[in-house]
Amino acid sequence: QVQIVESGGGLVQPGGSLRLSCEASGSIFDIYAMDWFRQAPGMDREFVAGVTTGGRTNYADSVKGRFTISRDDAKNTVYLQMNSLKPEDTAVYFCNVDIALIGRYGTNNYWGQGTQVTVSS
Repeated sequence: QVQIVESGGGLVQPGGSLRLSCEASGSIFDIYAMDWFRQAPGMDREFVAGVTTGGRTNYADSVKGRFTISRDDAKNTVYLQMNSLKPEDTAVYFCNVDIALIGRYGTNNYWGQGTQVTVSS
């Protein structure tokens, strides 16, 4: 009923930038919190950034001042602009969204399939 598709990952040199996108589609009535997580090899998945329906944002300390999360509700899309990338930012980045479905009560939580970000010279 809902598809979550991330894009924008790739290989970038230290100090470079990437912009990730995550689009939700399907039987969507409304979208609430939209978050980005990441998981490096051998590590637990960790929170990176989040944005509420009101536009309030929250960031992990490790990315504050370098990453910016934003959303376009008309496109059901959340973005993550990543600047001044470091090798330790290398991970698979996942989108996570809370969605209210058409004709259903309450919200459901969905994960995307992930997109690889590699920061290396």
